[in-house]
Amino acid sequence: MKKYKFKIRGNEYDVEIKDFDNTTAEIEVNGTTYTVELENIKSQLKTKTPKLIRSSVPTPSHKESTIQKNEGSSVKSPLPGTIVKILVKEGDKVKEGDKLLTMEAMKMENNVLAEASGTIAKIHVTEAQTVLQNDTLFTIS
Repeated sequence: MKKYKFKIRGNEYDVEIKDFDNTTAEIEVNGTTYTVELENIKSQLKTKTPKLIRSSVPTPSHKESTIQKNEGSSVKSPLPGTIVKILVKEGDKVKEGDKLLTMEAMKMENNVLAEASGTIAKIHVTEAQTVLQNDTLFTIS
């Protein structure tokens, strides 16, 4: 099972645990086998696994437990880049998948598409503006 090296009063011992039951263990010390009886082993053994104690979950406030009305969805920049051309105006109706603008990112032109159907409520960028990843480009209501 397990091998150990002990040094007792300057003498070295090679100890191997061969078998282990509830109150007895068969061990080999420097090639000689011994049967050892153990007393009250359960009180001496402690688990190394920590016990997980969870705190109680707080009751949510009224604001947290109510469903918030969606004021609109926002279209965010997928990459950092420069706005080349805006293809819609505020008030335009768009369907999911419609092209909203073209932007240049990493020397390539990329189309940004509408993620939801609705009306363009606000355009947050202008042509030639530089944007970062996750900057809001449009609000669709």
